[in-house]
Amino acid sequence: MKVRSIVIACFLAGSCLATSGALAASASIDAAIADPGRPADELAMDATRKPAQLLAAARLKPGQRIVDVFPGPYWDRLFADVVGPKGKVVMYMPMEMVKAENIPLPKPGTPALTGHPNVSMIAAAINDFAMSEPVDVVWIRQNYHDLYDPFMGPANVPAFNKAVFAALRRGGRYVIIDHSAPDGSGLADANTTHRVDEAIVKRDMAAAGFVLETESNVLRNPADDRSKLVFDKSIRGHTDQFVLIYRKP
Repeated sequence: MKVRSIVIACFLAGSCLATSGALAASASIDAAIADPGRPADELAMDATRKPAQLLAAARLKPGQRIVDVFPGPYWDRLFADVVGPKGKVVMYMPMEMVKAENIPLPKPGTPALTGHPNVSMIAAAINDFAMSEPVDVVWIRQNYHDLYDPFMGPANVPAFNKAVFAALRRGGRYVIIDHSAPDGSGLADANTTHRVDEAIVKRDMAAAGFVLETESNVLRNPADDRSKLVFDKSIRGHTDQFVLIYRKP
């Protein structure tokens, strides 16, 4: 919903004071997406990545502290603009991924994300995940299935999720987006087609103590039969994806 729509709605409802926070959040999201400094290749991704809907669903707003696990500049640029100068974005780069993909890391003393001083990076083992202060959101997109893959160790997934729980403030959100595997397939496709059965995520989150707050269908694609490798040219960028947003009670 755009800011103008919210303004109209709040006046009709007579509850503008109650929606002031929503106005600020919506304005910051709109401004981040419209930032003229965003690279053209990232702007071209908006049609399939649905940033307005996802950032709103995660309730991102100015002043928050966000951790992006398996980070990337597309989302972190948006996060940095949404949270603004009083907020913080931490790019948590697992060293297992760095080694597997030969990912270059910023040199000491250089910005984690050029032009965004509120962004920092932690490069560490996935099993060492921890934050020095409570955070509002932990975000992991299209990589939850990797936690179960051999190149990640594999990770101690229950311990990692408990560490995320500990890092979040009370009421903080854990956002998980991933490629959907066939229902009932469990982890069979995690290291082959790079998909995961969302029931696995729901099982893991319940075990860690999270409460499911939101399920969004914004990235659903019923035309994807969930059988193809996510990098297959016929489906890449258009896979059926689930969006699960959990809350720390």
